Amino acid sequence: MKIKGLACAGDNCIDYYDETGEAYFGGNPVNVAVNAAKAGYPASYTGAVGDDEYGKNFKRILVSQNVDISHMRTLPGRTAVTHVTRVDGERVFGDYDEGVTADFALGEDDKEFMASYEIIVSGIWGKMEEDIVSLKDTGSLIAFDFADKLDDPMVKTVSKSLTYAFFSYKEDNGFIRDYLRDIVSLGCCTAVATLGDKGSLAFNGERFIRFGIVPCKVPVTDTLGAGDSYIAGFLCASLEDATTAECMENGALWAARTLALGRAW
Repeated sequence: MKIKGLACAGDNCIDYYDETGEAYFGGNPVNVAVNAAKAGYPASYTGAVGDDEYGKNFKRILVSQNVDISHMRTLPGRTAVTHVTRVDGERVFGDYDEGVTADFALGEDDKEFMASYEIIVSGIWGKMEEDIVSLKDTGSLIAFDFADKLDDPMVKTVSKSLTYAFFSYKEDNGFIRDYLRDIVSLGCCTAVATLGDKGSLAFNGERFIRFGIVPCKVPVTDTLGAGDSYIAGFLCASLEDATTAECMENGALWAARTLALGRAW
């Protein structure tokens, strides 16, 4: 019997805002795990941080958020840092120091641990593309975030093993509909594109489903983590056997909460 929750793995980083000196702990799989845990679902994070202060604090904070870090490793070196600025409420990414995440690789014990969960989650920067096929064979559902890297060669090699593929795009048009249809034709069960303030679009192999946004009740100052929150909300709804439309609605609700918060979590 698998754990009804999310096993998240891959990259992590400190989002450092150069203008203000703010530093937030994140990375796609980290943000997904924390959002799921805050909603009461079992969630774990598998990855590597440095033995610096950022790394120590990263682990302490994830424990405080009820995320299982029993397979989170500390390696000699620096925790990854992304330099960020804000322009009209949108993040603009600058230099990225990969730190010890460059040396991250799953061990067999990590894979066995992750396979105890119903859904395994990673993304394009997580260095897990070679592990996805073997993880699919464990019977867990696999979710993967490609962000806005629609042209990355990894899309074709990984999508065949996925249950859910997530992408970031700008609008609902013929290109993205054909693109999502192609992703499903590769073997993915459901392909989803988040469209910013235009909502989201999904193709489940039978039909396209559209969902708009849940309005944010306060002015948006930063979109950091909204897409990751959408993915967490979508996947947690799927754990409850929700329809694709219901998963999209839950994703939009969680994204709106993050936008209101002004940070990933």
